Amino acid sequence: MNEAPDLEAYRRQARQWLSENLEPRDPGKASRERGGGHDSPAAYLPARALQKKIHQAGYAGIDWPTEYGGQGLTRAHARAFAEEARAYQTPELGHAGGTTFGPVGATLLKHASADFLTRHGPKILAADELFVQLFSEPAAGSDMAGILTRADRDGDDWVITGSKIWTSGAHYADYGMCLARTNWDAPKHRGLTWFAVPLHAPGVIVQPIREITGGAEFCQEFLDGVRVSQHEVIGEVDAGWTVAQTMLLAERGSGREDPVNMPVTQPQTVDPVLLRVAEEAGRRQDPVARQAIAKIHAGQWARGQLGTRIGGLMLAGGKPPAGLASYWKLAEGMRVPERARLLLEIGQGTPLTWEPGAEGGDDVANEYLNSRVWSIAGGSNEMQRNAISEQVLGLPREPSFDRGKPFREVTRDARNWK
Repeated sequence: MNEAPDLEAYRRQARQWLSENLEPRDPGKASRERGGGHDSPAAYLPARALQKKIHQAGYAGIDWPTEYGGQGLTRAHARAFAEEARAYQTPELGHAGGTTFGPVGATLLKHASADFLTRHGPKILAADELFVQLFSEPAAGSDMAGILTRADRDGDDWVITGSKIWTSGAHYADYGMCLARTNWDAPKHRGLTWFAVPLHAPGVIVQPIREITGGAEFCQEFLDGVRVSQHEVIGEVDAGWTVAQTMLLAERGSGREDPVNMPVTQPQTVDPVLLRVAEEAGRRQDPVARQAIAKIHAGQWARGQLGTRIGGLMLAGGKPPAGLASYWKLAEGMRVPERARLLLEIGQGTPLTWEPGAEGGDDVANEYLNSRVWSIAGGSNEMQRNAISEQVLGLPREPSFDRGKPFREVTRDARNWK
């Protein structure tokens, strides 16, 4: 293996490439993670093309192994490029992109076979394949292990039937990382297996769900006898809950399975969105508005401190990483709604109206309408409190009527519940 290039030289090289190939980012423009209006798959084609350009230049998958399409460099090199790229307009691939390069990518690198990663890795890094999570189901939300989607072996293939829901970005993604039940005679946390399901395969229907914002970024998927090759199994058959734990850790740790990469960014200046809202409402000097701005800014600072603390605890060991990541997820589930509420209070209603066609005019309104996402998606605040109390603090577990029972019996008893 070649020696990794000097970090500062690499940073200078990346800075030059970025300045020559990407457009500068507008620092006052808010992120449009949700409610951005990208309803059409065609809307993401320019971002896919830009991601391919970045990959061809060697700046995607910087810390991925070379045999899987990456550069084989260190996490420090990946962080250096990410820091330099913050000043530029990088590909906005929406939720499917965030999932692909966040929880899914981390999980695949840890659990997928070498053959799987060799086939899919380069396509993922070039955005030729975007993945989403086919995890939650209409009858299994917080109880992720209670899924009913089944996969039955048929020769060299598996046949998958069931339904998934609340999948962000499935309408323009290429694959779903799908959890299905492969053994009904095992307890519910066993007998589960992950599959890479092509979302354009026969038998797959993706149905967008209209949301309060007017957008349709959530989807429900119907799988009717979808045939998947045995080579698309991720991890060991019947050991999917182990893979799921990695997925949940990465999701609750803001897309990273590695504790070193818990979010630790500290805001050096006040978020320009806060100042813009106060300015538009004529409240830049209003002491009540300034106090609300200070509270949001302090919350953002505390967010970085919490990330540093959780990362240190994970590295120290002794506590389950998934339980520790629940602190982060719970904190975000409380901070994000408070920020959205305070923004409306600062603006005193002005963010709820905007001129037709005004760029970013609906940013604050969308932020408010979506502010409860973090307190529900990926495990509700209540589930995070359970995980912290049981896994970290060692408090007694909640009573469970289905512990150790074959899942076939669990479903039978549920049907006959008196």
